[in-house]
Amino acid sequence: MTKLLPFGAISAALALAPAGASLAQNRSVAPQSDQERLDARYDRALAAGYKALFLCSAMANAEANGAARTPESVHEWELTGIYPKLDPIIRDLPYEIVRRPTGQIAHVQVEWAEDAPDRLARYYGRDTGCSVMSIGAPESVSNASAPVPQASDSDTATVKVMEPQSPPKTMNRALDAVLGKAFAQSYGEGRTTAVLVRQLADGEVVLQSALYAPGFTAKTPQRTWSVAKSIASTLVGMAVLSREHAVDDPVGLNVWNSGGAADQRSGITIDHALRMATGRYSDTPGNRTDPIYWGGSTIDEYMTKWPMIHAPGTVFRYANNDTLLAVKAIDQYLYYYTPAALLARIGMTDTVIETDWKGGYVLSSQVWSTAPDLANLGELYLRGGVWDGERLLPEDWRDYVSKPSGPQPEGSPWGYGAGWWLMNRSDGVPSDTFAAFGNRGQYVVVVPSRNVVIVRRGENMVGTRFDIAAFTKDVLAALE
Repeated sequence: MTKLLPFGAISAALALAPAGASLAQNRSVAPQSDQERLDARYDRALAAGYKALFLCSAMANAEANGAARTPESVHEWELTGIYPKLDPIIRDLPYEIVRRPTGQIAHVQVEWAEDAPDRLARYYGRDTGCSVMSIGAPESVSNASAPVPQASDSDTATVKVMEPQSPPKTMNRALDAVLGKAFAQSYGEGRTTAVLVRQLADGEVVLQSALYAPGFTAKTPQRTWSVAKSIASTLVGMAVLSREHAVDDPVGLNVWNSGGAADQRSGITIDHALRMATGRYSDTPGNRTDPIYWGGSTIDEYMTKWPMIHAPGTVFRYANNDTLLAVKAIDQYLYYYTPAALLARIGMTDTVIETDWKGGYVLSSQVWSTAPDLANLGELYLRGGVWDGERLLPEDWRDYVSKPSGPQPEGSPWGYGAGWWLMNRSDGVPSDTFAAFGNRGQYVVVVPSRNVVIVRRGENMVGTRFDIAAFTKDVLAALE
């Protein structure tokens, strides 16, 4: 059904569902048990939260960068080929995009049940983007008639903001051919939206070449998914350089048993969390955090409560909760030095680290960034943690994040460092190569021995992939 909005300039209804479509659509087979009915209702609530957040984030964050996304584009790219439980539901859910008097998006709301409030994703401004509200939150939490809060002076006054570099493109037909193949599905069936290669020599950028899919530009942010974990590791490195924290510090769960005995979880360190080795239980591989991502639960509600089943530092288990734990350990540092201000030091001014609705940074996935900004992230590591003459990471941080000093993933073609994947097992790729990997085909590959950073953005549909190792090998060969 097409929803009607209150008359006025602050709202604009944009609905793709045909008039008269029913909320019962996609329920042709009725659940047969109470549990099935409960699960079906929960899936619809999650699908509505997913849709509200992606429409809000894709459009509002692009507009903040001076770019543009349409609801049709978001449906085509971000809302197609997603999780099997949500994919048949999500595109037909009716929605509204509500704007403020200034034209900025205030929130997106998605209808999912006749007896419950719409799911809401609220835009909080350029620094933290959109947050999905808890299930049942009323529309009034958006306060759509008020202006978007502006960043305080203290958020930017403490850091030196560097403008993004715009190096000239160097003609390299072999490289251009490789980049073009990324869009022709030569490296798998994944859908590519952007590729960028940057090369340094003697401390200067000597080559940058990039290609974008129609509708995407250097200013178009996309969700990084788990590339955010490598950004989180970088922020931890900045906190370590400040001497406010050390990687051997406890993460601060502070779990105590009766009589004052320390629970084993109290021994989890930042290092354990960055290396996916906290020993805590997770219910699925990768640790699905749908309650935080789409359900409106907060990090504190969901992330801190998982029990331990292995001693810290003994078993690798890739888990969103571990990265969130590492970030929580430095939350006081991030209170005084916000991620937006810290990333501005390396020109990542088109990147938004979003939060839960209580302000907790969802740095396991919920970051929106551009291809050039992610190239800056990789370039910081090529430069050994120094940017424009200023040290931003400890001298040994690149070695720290790119060494497999903790327990390693079994049966994987990749090793793991501290918030970064290792491509040391990939044939034809230099052994010092490490990378940030994210869902739906997000990659930032750093090759220190070749002074090269490679970025690939995509919206791969479930069941498809992009062969980043083969692409990296071909890019490096083209640069020889």
